[in-house]
Parts: sequence; structure tokens; C-alpha cells
Amino acid sequence: MVSLIQTLAVAEHLNFRHAANVLGVTQSSISARVKALEETLGVQLFERRHRGVRLTEAGRQFVDGVSSGIGHLDHVVRTVGAFASGTEGHLAIGLHTSIAAGFLADLRQRYRDAYPGIEQIIAEGRSSETIGQVRDGKLDVAFVVNTPPPPDCHSRELWRESIVAALPSTHPLASSPSVLWRDLARETFLVRTGASGPQVFDHVVRRVAERGASPQIHRRDVGRDTLMHMVASGDGITLTTEAASHVAFPGVVFRPIDDEVEPARFSAVWSPHNGSPALKNLLDLAVKMGSSARSG
Repeated sequence: MVSLIQTLAVAEHLNFRHAANVLGVTQSSISARVKALEETLGVQLFERRHRGVRLTEAGRQFVDGVSSGIGHLDHVVRTVGAFASGTEGHLAIGLHTSIAAGFLADLRQRYRDAYPGIEQIIAEGRSSETIGQVRDGKLDVAFVVNTPPPPDCHSRELWRESIVAALPSTHPLASSPSVLWRDLARETFLVRTGASGPQVFDHVVRRVAERGASPQIHRRDVGRDTLMHMVASGDGITLTTEAASHVAFPGVVFRPIDDEVEPARFSAVWSPHNGSPALKNLLDLAVKMGSSARSG
């Protein structure tokens, strides 16, 4: 590689002494390397003259080819370096729609601003599905809510949000600034079978039972928008998180639950075998944001 670089320098300056001065080496060493390269190739690259050198036709062809190859190699080295530092490439993120706002939306925007060369690929699904894809290497990280840490994955709680009730705008409680669990105990709850539905189901059962009532829960295999349409239509009420409540939905109002003491806990889950620098940068940023949110 050194011989090639020195040969290109001689070709550029057409003078051994000038090339040696630019490279910071002796004229004799650069002359010896170029001569050894010519002997290895079996061709003369330069015509030696009293005041310098001139490229032979073979020399021009060789220099053109080497220049192109080194330029391509330099591009490859820089590209690989960008991937290694986590500034180029892609990051596959698993989530479900109820956590696509708030902290996570802010995290993704800040990450995009800091690392514009990283393409964020988003996959929606149930927590069990996205964690399974993390295990299989199809996702770099999954953001889940109220999910026990998988024993074979790394997990870290990043932020918390209040749980709120979603009510039809025609509901008697819709005019109240907040509600209590005793107000909700005899309501019909709509719960999704996917996403965070299982966790919501368990939470409703526990809270309603604590009030001495029998929970009325209807499970529905629908997405968030359809579930909110059902709430707006008066089919029942549901629970969601504070950040999700900031996304307005026609015919639905969101009310804080004053006596709800347990927040929704959001965590990142990733494989211990994933050494992606892009993932590390995302997690570092998320931890920093989470610490700032808790201290604030």
C-alpha cells in the first residue's frame, strides 16, 4: 500500500524529490520503492529524466486504475467506519400504537436529529411478538409496557406514565375533570387482545375486585382506532396512558383516575447478543432522557 501511495505521489508531481518532500520521506526511499514496484510488475511506469519523470503509457494505465481503486477503498473504509460508530445504517424498533406518542415520539425525534444517517424501521405488534422478534434478531429493540423482563434478554425501565380512563363524550362522567375507581367499577371495559391488552385486563380485574365488584370486560381483537370507535359509540370504556390521551379522538374524552397509584411502566428490551452501535446510541439517549424526566 505504501508503494502505491508513493507511486501516485510521483505521478502527481512528476518529480521524486517533490513527492518525497510532500510525503515526508527521503528521495532515495521513494525511488527504491517505485523501482521495486516496477520490477514486480515487469513494466516501466516512469521515464526518468534529468529534471523529473514522465509517465509511460503503462504507467498512465496503472496510475488511473490504482487511483480509482484507492478512492473506492477510501469510500469503503469511511462507510464501514460510519457503521461501526453507529452513524450510518438502520435500526429496527418494535412497539405498539399506544406508546407511539409522548416519550417514545420525543426519543425517536431526538435520535433522528442526532443520527440522521440511521433509518428507523418501525414494526407494530403485541409485546410477546416484538420480544420474540428481538430474540430472533429481526428487531434491535422492543418498547413494551408493564411487561416482566424476559430472562433471556436485557431490559431497562425508561419512563412511566399515568393511567387514564377513555370515556364516550356522552358518558355522565365526561363532564367531570377526573374520576375515581369506584365510579368505574361497574362499567363495561373494552380491552384489546393484542398490544398491552393482557396487562390492561389484569389491571382492571385487580382494581374492580378491590372495590368489591365483578369486572365486566369484553376482549376485542381490534386495533387502537377501532377500540376508540367502540368507546365513542358507547360500547364501553377503556384504559390508556397519558401520552396516548394527547392524541384526540372524536367522541372520546380522557380523564385522569385520581386514586390510581400505579403508573404504566415502559421498558426497552434488547438481545444481549446485539452489539449494534446504533442500538447503543439509542439506549444511551433513552437512559439520559429518562433520567432527566425523573429528576424534573
